[in-house]
Amino acid sequence: MPVISQPAFSPDGSRTNGLGDIQFTAFLSPAEGKGLIWGAGPVVQLPTNTDSDLGNDRWGLGPAVVVLRMDGHWVYGALVNNIWSVSSNDDPSYNNFLLQPFINYNFKDGLYLTTSPVITADWKADSDQRWTVPLGGGIGKIVRFGKLPVNLPTQAFYNVEKPEFGPQWTLRLQVQLMFPK
Repeated sequence: MPVISQPAFSPDGSRTNGLGDIQFTAFLSPAEGKGLIWGAGPVVQLPTNTDSDLGNDRWGLGPAVVVLRMDGHWVYGALVNNIWSVSSNDDPSYNNFLLQPFINYNFKDGLYLTTSPVITADWKADSDQRWTVPLGGGIGKIVRFGKLPVNLPTQAFYNVEKPEFGPQWTLRLQVQLMFPK
């Protein structure tokens, strides 16, 4: 569930805080993952935003694929999806692409270095306003709260390509609850 704090779009505007739209992805993958691990399935966008500046009030649907490999201390791969709006209302329709390559180097005791930039394209935008391409990375740690493992990554990204009014920087602070088998 994305919690967003977005700066004002104009000097006389104000910051917008709240929830964004949830994107739920489910993957079907082989039961035994050896070598290259993959999964494919749907991605669904739910209009859960608490402010129109933080999302779109249309439902969305599309395909998603993930591939990854684990080699010793390294984990690397990519997530790809495309979401089309499928409901109708007054909000504009959308057609959004996402590519998230990821690389982790894992140390002992759950500490790791990571980069997982979220590269996006808005296929309905003009070609010079279409892409957001971040460059950066960060650090993370898997800790336990009782028996529950929790992933705590922090990453910072500079957007080397962005729409005219897109952000220069992105700071990603996450809390991921993990429910192992």
